[in-house]
Order: sequence, then C-alpha cells, then structure tokens
Amino acid sequence: MPSDQPRTAYVVKVYPRFSETFIVTEILAREAAGETLSIYALRPTTDSRFHPQLAQVRAPVTHVPRPYKLSAEWETLARAQAELPGFGERLGALMPLLVRLDPSDVGQAVDLALRLRRDGIDRVHVHFANMASWCTAIAAALLDIPFSVTTHAKDLFHDDVDRVVLREVLRRAETVVTISDYNARFLLTEIDPDLGDKVVLVRNGLELSRFTYRDPATPGPALHVLAVGRLVEKKGFSFLVDAVAGLRAQSLRAEVRIVGEGELAADLAAQVAAAGLQDAVSLVGSRSQAELVAELDWADVMVAPCVVGADGNADGLPTVLLEAMASGVPCVATDVTGIPEAIHPATADAPATGILLSRDRAGLVSRVADALQQVADPGWPRVEVARAARSAVERDFDTTTQAALLAATTTGALV
Repeated sequence: MPSDQPRTAYVVKVYPRFSETFIVTEILAREAAGETLSIYALRPTTDSRFHPQLAQVRAPVTHVPRPYKLSAEWETLARAQAELPGFGERLGALMPLLVRLDPSDVGQAVDLALRLRRDGIDRVHVHFANMASWCTAIAAALLDIPFSVTTHAKDLFHDDVDRVVLREVLRRAETVVTISDYNARFLLTEIDPDLGDKVVLVRNGLELSRFTYRDPATPGPALHVLAVGRLVEKKGFSFLVDAVAGLRAQSLRAEVRIVGEGELAADLAAQVAAAGLQDAVSLVGSRSQAELVAELDWADVMVAPCVVGADGNADGLPTVLLEAMASGVPCVATDVTGIPEAIHPATADAPATGILLSRDRAGLVSRVADALQQVADPGWPRVEVARAARSAVERDFDTTTQAALLAATTTGALV
C-alpha cells in the first residue's frame, strides 16, 4: 500500500453479522482494489450461521470489550490519560454528547481510541449511525482523526433514534454516506439541513460475478414465489401470505418460500396454518449466500411487500432485491424509502425494472395478488423487465464501482 494512503479502520456494532452481507462485500471490494483495512467490533455476534465470503476477508478483526464494571472504566480512563495527548481537554469538549450516552459506551469508545492509536489507524469508517457511530465519533475526537459514517434505515427512521445524538455525530463526521437519494433528502430535511455537501451518495453494491444472469422462463403450473428477509414487521410478509390465500380462491396456484428468521416466525407459521396454506407456503429459515443462489434459480418472482413499521422502522433497499435483479428474477416490491431507485415502472427515459406497489397497508394484499397474477401471465414481458433490471444493477450497484467511490470520497484517493 502506498505510504501516503491512510490506514483505514471499519468500526461496526457486530461482526460478523449474517444479515449484513453488504458490509463484507464492500470490504472485499476495497481489499481487492489494494487497500489494507482493519475491523473493530463492539459487540459479539449471536448468529449461528456465517457466509463463506467471511473467509476471504484479510482484515484483522479486533473485538473491543464492553466494560461492565466501573473499575474497568476507570482503568481505561487512566490509560487514556497516560497515553492520549490532550485527553482530558478533548473528553471535556465532548460532554454535550457524552451525557446522552450509556457510560459503558463511553468507556468502550475510549478503549477503541487506545486500540486505534496502538494500531496506527488514522481514518475510520463506520456503518450505521447507531452506537458504533457514537463510539467512533468519541474515539476520532480523542485522536483528532477523521471519520465517515454510512447511514442506512433503522439508524434513521426508528422511533427510538435520539435525533440530538444523531445530529451531533453527523456534524462531527467528515463525510456522511447515504445509500439512497431518499435517505439523502431525509437527512437534509428531517435531521440537519446544515449537513450540506458532506452528504454523499454511495449505494450498497453487489459482487456481480457471483450472480449469473439468465432470462426468466414462463412459469409452470404453479408460480414460484420467493421472499427473503428477517421475519419482522417491516418486511410485510403477512401481506404476502394473505395475498396467496386470495389467489388460491381464484384458482391461481402459487408455491411460496419465505427465507429468513426472526421474531415473527411463530406468528407467520400460525397465519399459514390458519389459512390452510401449509402445502403452498414454506418458512425455510435462513440461507447462506450459496443456498440463496439456488433459491433464486427456483424462483419465478421475488416479492418484497415492505411496509413502515409501527415503530417507524423501514427498509432501506433490501440487498436481496438487487440479487434477484442481477440473477434475472423479476421483482415485486413496495415504494418504501430507496426501493423505487432500483425498481420502477417504465418511464419516458427508462424501461420497467420490476413491479412497484404503494406501501400503503390499505389494499396492499390485493395489490400483491394482482402483481403475482401479472407475473404468472405468459404474456407479461418478463424478459424485457429482467434485462432492464440487470442493466440497472450493473450501472448503479456494482460493488467495485461503489467501493471505489466510497474510498475516493472518504480517503481522497481513488483505489
């Protein structure tokens, strides 16, 4: 690595995390471009399965322990006082932020600063404007080094977001990365108009070589419907189950596979049983990336009936939609946050890349059912839609391009 290239660290709340493949994809793309990275995780993983791509990551991983005793926090502060120049003054300047945080998070942030200094890190990137970003903001201020943060969805839209802390962290960041134009507008209108030019669009990308495109075939006697994601409210899978029940009454056969785990697994299973759909709807649990490719080969359509949760939580742009688009699987999705930037109807300037539905809960079951009937129709232009979708992913969501943009934006040097 050139000597004048900054040594960059990634700080994440949990590493590895099964559902955050986009972070691993981004790290691998930056490493493939010649960067040497380090990873710092602030919480242990609770996942029981991991994607094989993790084995390709060369970056060393440091797990920063969270202090659970006051004596441990004081020991960390004493080391910081001895090792970090100007520690007391810099910590005092952070007091408006510190008083809104859990003391153990503050202690962990100081420990992170000590580790970053020990490892010679002079620039930090953090994913999600959550606890990881708070710790990063504190550590960066204590070391007087720049940091950037990629904002996503739950860290912006959830009702539990402390907007005072969010604004303070984003104002301290050198660059605020947003994954969609929608999120950029939200940041500048709802969070802080003064963020201005520091807000930069860098989309989550795919390693396109892992997803082989094929023209979709006309569905057989039963429409193969795939849905992928955590089994939580915002994914809207209950609307899909109800839509399939309605289609059965109209004599349209559909086989549905819902891939994922989550807090609503029991509720969805009960809903499937109550509707008598055990022979049509399968809850298959989590799948690795390799297994997901096999699911995409099976599918005639990917459905993401996303909604805004009662807690304000909403999806950003589910990676599985991009994976389906890259593979030639037509998509049906709702217009939640950044989804319309990938999936949209035909316009004067661009062909349709899928079927986009209103996210309004009222009538969503009927809209999903109607969309599935469209896809099942042999005359529906599935090949034209699939090819346009693949082209859109190649243009806007190639991880090599997006990772290079991120590196150029956050380090000032193209990779």
